[in-house]
Amino acid sequence: MDFDLAVLDDPDTTTSADGTPVAVYDLGGKGPDALLVHATGFCAGTWLPLVGRLEGLHITALDIRGHGQSGGGDSMDWVATGDDVTAAIDALGLDRPFGIGHSMGGASLLLAEIARPGTFSGLWLFEPIVFPADFPSPPPGAPNPMVDAARRRRADFPSADAALANFSSKPPLSVLHPEALAAYVRHGFAASPDGGVTLRCQPEFEASTYAAGTSPHTWQHLDEVRCPVTVVCGRPEPGPPMLAPGVAERLPFGRLETHPEVGHFAPLSDLEQMADSVTAAVRALD
Repeated sequence: MDFDLAVLDDPDTTTSADGTPVAVYDLGGKGPDALLVHATGFCAGTWLPLVGRLEGLHITALDIRGHGQSGGGDSMDWVATGDDVTAAIDALGLDRPFGIGHSMGGASLLLAEIARPGTFSGLWLFEPIVFPADFPSPPPGAPNPMVDAARRRRADFPSADAALANFSSKPPLSVLHPEALAAYVRHGFAASPDGGVTLRCQPEFEASTYAAGTSPHTWQHLDEVRCPVTVVCGRPEPGPPMLAPGVAERLPFGRLETHPEVGHFAPLSDLEQMADSVTAAVRALD
């Protein structure tokens, strides 16, 4: 293993196009540059168990706005997450990195490549959240289960141990690999004034992310993405897995890879399998 992952170092901070502070991390390693972008509600630190299973890459990561140690926690702008990605690339001095993204992070990588063609040597995207332009939107005021669930999410715990016990005992996060769940609690929470811990990505911000959906701009410009893209999806069930085939088909150099035995949290639950998939996608560029 090329990485010292005992603890995530304090980030460097850059600014996105609109001035939002963005936390960026250089995790080390030797080889081609790679940039990891997390899913909604998570942060750079939750990638560490997967990173520990990768070799031959120089690994970097960022916290998307409103997540981790980045700023901008009022409401989500999906297009702006692409700006967060390009700001991180510039701040870290990366040379056509290989992008690795999960869910929202996959959409953010695509937005960055659309905005600045040639940014990436290739992409590995697990169930990127990109809705077709004709995807039916719920009518105003209609219930949104994802929004409602995010708003009900418990944000405060008396200790990190209490948070870990809570999440490990029930879905959806109980499916995470123990290392990934521990990393989520360690890096996804901040100390609170009362001596407990509180979520860095607050429930209302997470809810605003789901409420915003994703801009049809992404789907409409997928045919402009000229780098190789491996689009990975898990078991066929309603939600993100159903979007992946259409995304892969619309990408000029897209390839669909299916793993029907895993779920949407596979990059945080099926670590060896997903590390092997990433490694194969990188090697396919040679």
